[in-house]
Amino acid sequence: RREAFVVSLAPPELQIALAADSDEAVEQDDTLTLLFMCCHPALSTSSAIALTLRAVGGLTTAEIARAFLVPEATMAQRISRAKQTIKASGVPFQMPTSEERSARLGAVLHVLYLIFNEGYTTSSGPALHRDDLSSEAIRLTRAVHALLPDDGEVAGLLALMLLTDARRAARTGPEGQLIPLADQDRRLWDQGAIAEGVALVTATLSRGSIGVYQVQAAIAAVHDEAARAEDTDWPQILALYDLLLGMSDNPMVALSHAIATAMVRGPEAGLELLRSLDADPRLQGHHRLDAARAHLLERAGDREAAMAHYRRAAGRTTNLPEQSYLMSQAARLLDARK
Repeated sequence: RREAFVVSLAPPELQIALAADSDEAVEQDDTLTLLFMCCHPALSTSSAIALTLRAVGGLTTAEIARAFLVPEATMAQRISRAKQTIKASGVPFQMPTSEERSARLGAVLHVLYLIFNEGYTTSSGPALHRDDLSSEAIRLTRAVHALLPDDGEVAGLLALMLLTDARRAARTGPEGQLIPLADQDRRLWDQGAIAEGVALVTATLSRGSIGVYQVQAAIAAVHDEAARAEDTDWPQILALYDLLLGMSDNPMVALSHAIATAMVRGPEAGLELLRSLDADPRLQGHHRLDAARAHLLERAGDREAAMAHYRRAAGRTTNLPEQSYLMSQAARLLDARK
């Protein structure tokens, strides 16, 4: 049971008291407290994610192991070591002080962001997404937002998740095949989630200080508000990526910035930016760099090079729907050559 697991996180001297009043403990030592405990700075990111899903999300060890494609015994050991680390640290089982909260909130949001991303596009396996993971990330982020309603980045992250997840029903075809954003049937998008996300990001951007999640949410909102792909306000998206690039040293942001640049200034401008990313070790061997290059090379008219990069990208992803889509793009160019 979730209550028993929560009790097991506490130091030995607190376990008896918590066990005696576990229902109250779960209510009083609320979601935010647990999130802060699970995102202890001594834990690796993978351990923090696993512990968050187990302690706060209530998923079983077997469910978490299946989600991340590792043996259940391996996941059990990871969670056990994480619990021991927290207990040994002597972290008090209570709401952190405002100073501690400020210091740890970034880690909490990062873990929730990673859980959502893994659910939205799984890193490997036969399915494009894991709805249970993305839904759990949204649920937990809602809980944090309810407890910290005035925090702009919490609101920004919730908005980003809602605006992104709103497209879920349109992302795959009948056979589970990937459908890219430009080709999606936008009538399938969740308009309620879009409206909520837009309202959140509009409110938080008006408060002053702006963070990376708020800017990413604003980008997602621009995409979602376009009735057709050709109506997308790419100059606005590029301006937002310019802003985000100055706030974040994330190579995926730089990659998206290059694509937005291509949509505004032409494929050659985007390809030039991609060339500057070739030396970034964080993107070495990453399929998204090849996929982006293939797309822009095709737009530039170099079909042979585009075909080669589509194939290379397909060989570098372990997500089967992504792999199938990339191979289909290469096959399409091959057929056009005949």
